[in-house]
Amino acid sequence: MRIKRSAAVRLHPTDRGPSGAGAAEHTTGWSMIKHIVMWNVRGASPAERQAAADFVKSRFEGLVGRIPGLRTLEVGLDTSRVDYACDMVLYTEFESQAALDAYASHPEHLRVRQELGDMRVARYQVDYPAVSAMVTTAPVLRQEA
Repeated sequence: MRIKRSAAVRLHPTDRGPSGAGAAEHTTGWSMIKHIVMWNVRGASPAERQAAADFVKSRFEGLVGRIPGLRTLEVGLDTSRVDYACDMVLYTEFESQAALDAYASHPEHLRVRQELGDMRVARYQVDYPAVSAMVTTAPVLRQEA
């Protein structure tokens, strides 16, 4: 008996269609959208930028449970310190484009934007539909007769 290794395509655990089937098997009506924003923050020193990033992070994390249709929210602070990196990133998943559109004008989101003022000095954004499958390099062991 020989063991053969091959790459696998795995569905992301949250990528489920309305019936609970994997998104690769059921894509009709699937509308989750990812909203990713990266910023550089204001500060004359690394310590000031770190404090600003921590403040921004705390304000966005305060939105969890307050925005209808917001399924995932994560704020990451850069650890690479390379000169071309942004200081931080907001990663969110919304149940639909309509939920993302409503978020833009939601009073809690507008409150956070007002609190942050001009603390963010550069902003980059990407919105895209969720991908139904991810390719991983995790080996799959198969037995051959």
